[in-house]
Amino acid sequence: MKTVIATLFSLPFLLAQLAAAVSIDCDHIRVDNKKFDISKLAGPHSVIVHDTSRPPAEYNTTWSLNLCAPLKKADGIPDADQCPSGTRVCGVVRSWNPADDPEQEHVEVENVIPVAGNFDASTGTSLDPQVSRLKAQDSNADGLQIELNGGYYNKKKQRAIIQLQCDKERTGNDDEERRRKRDDEKDEDKNETTPADSSLTFVSYGPVDGKEAIEVVRFNWRTKYACEDYADSDEARKTGWGFFTWFILIAFLGTAAYLIFGSWLNYNRYGARGWDLLPHGDTIRDLPYLVKDFSKKVVDTVSGGGSRGGYSAV
Repeated sequence: MKTVIATLFSLPFLLAQLAAAVSIDCDHIRVDNKKFDISKLAGPHSVIVHDTSRPPAEYNTTWSLNLCAPLKKADGIPDADQCPSGTRVCGVVRSWNPADDPEQEHVEVENVIPVAGNFDASTGTSLDPQVSRLKAQDSNADGLQIELNGGYYNKKKQRAIIQLQCDKERTGNDDEERRRKRDDEKDEDKNETTPADSSLTFVSYGPVDGKEAIEVVRFNWRTKYACEDYADSDEARKTGWGFFTWFILIAFLGTAAYLIFGSWLNYNRYGARGWDLLPHGDTIRDLPYLVKDFSKKVVDTVSGGGSRGGYSAV
């Protein structure tokens, strides 16, 4: 019996550990008693790297990542040419020969690299996110380092390391906004490379020294949401829910729960129907009239405040 009770009490903690192993709560990240909210960085982001070091072919590698949710598969693209479901960080290498195909009409997908994600169904590996402050590496640095795991490619484990660097002048979404604007203007450059001054930049990809064979892709991401003092700033408070919002929400949910439970109780206990279902149904039914009488009394009091009664002075 004691074993069963202990198991029941430990179940919430086990579930919390399981959730932490497969995802990141972007809204509430707490490291060393410092809180961060990077939910504004949610959604797909990409970096394009152009490589001309292996002629005669040229290569474009598109690195895509989503810190807060799995990347969605693109419609109209074969599954073999994109990362599997559950991927958070993905690399797709495309190649073409500029001598034979200057217009890039026959671009081929060379490699698809699922770097990080939850792949329980295929390889049994999970995201296993590790979050730390940059101050742990450099006392003058400000920001977060996020490590994401789970990928397996070319017989090697994969890992993504994203350094979110504090930059109070950047949201971190500038690149996506610029890309959407360019797409709206239909300004397409097939040899596009992500500019060096972008908020999200590619650093490197390759093997690292160690006991196990592992390849790591590194990114730097400049954003104000990684600043340690941003969570306490006026801007962050304005974007959050205030006291009155929470009060109204809790009051609404409490009233709804009271009415639903009371109606259920009256139905099962007394077989009530219609207005009789509602708890204190008579009061609720008379409420419009009570409000009307109260309003009339207030108006009469305000408008007749200077009168001494029903008789005129002689």
